[in-house]
Amino acid sequence: MTQPPTDPNAAPPEEESAAEASAAEDKGAAEDFDAPVRVNPDESEREDGLVIDISGYEGPLDVLLTLARNQKVDLTKISILELAEQYLQFIQEARKLELDLAADYLVMAAWLAFLKSKLLLPPPEDEEGELSGAEMAARLAFQLQRLEAMRKASEQLTNRTRMGIHVFARGKPEGVRVIRTPEWQADLYELLKAYSVQRVRGTFTENYEVKKLPILAIEDARRRLENLIGAAMDWGRIDSFFPPDFGTGKKRRSALASTLSATLEMVKDGKLEIRQTGPFQPVYVRRRGDEAGRPSGAAPGTNE
Repeated sequence: MTQPPTDPNAAPPEEESAAEASAAEDKGAAEDFDAPVRVNPDESEREDGLVIDISGYEGPLDVLLTLARNQKVDLTKISILELAEQYLQFIQEARKLELDLAADYLVMAAWLAFLKSKLLLPPPEDEEGELSGAEMAARLAFQLQRLEAMRKASEQLTNRTRMGIHVFARGKPEGVRVIRTPEWQADLYELLKAYSVQRVRGTFTENYEVKKLPILAIEDARRRLENLIGAAMDWGRIDSFFPPDFGTGKKRRSALASTLSATLEMVKDGKLEIRQTGPFQPVYVRRRGDEAGRPSGAAPGTNE
């Protein structure tokens, strides 16, 4: 690698030796925070990254910032003028492509300028409470260590097996089958008692009697009509052929339905004649072929 010419604006040797001594003191103050800091090569070797070439360093700007924070590069030998010129040239090109990248490198360059000013300038005596260069370097080293720990934890979490990608859960779990086996505990007396109860249930001590319903069967109604119609010489109302105990209530309705059905059957057989003077009027019946007994012009059911 060819080194560029020495910067004419570089500090004199006396200032450089004083700065190196101050940097050594700062390094001793930050001895507890000088753990190595890992730089991600993928991030440092990006094609769109800012690669600087100045006195004392050549490489990406983010790596220079990391080394400067970790006190591995002497900032007193770095020319801020060359850094600013190369950075401005890079900003002009990066502004056309990606604004976020330019903003990130602007923060890096500002930190480098701020750290170098802290190392070159003596600490002010009148201002109390302001952090010195060594204290700032120690804090930055501690923050970088915390950042490195976060990155490692993030990588460990990312490399873990994830549900649905590397590991798959089983399907719907099956229900738990509960098989119960009863165990009977009984003595001889209880067994004999249970057996006798079952035997008693199977025996019938009383005869079952079917109660006769209060209805008049069609066969009984026809038999009654055949017996009574032979003595009737004229028209008679159908309710006059009801049995004596079927005169009211449900019995009357049953007798009317059965007697009417029996009458229609006998009319079909040619044994009876049936008449009705109008809707909802009484029904009259008589034996077929018997016209004597009713004078001419008399209404059915009238006797003169």
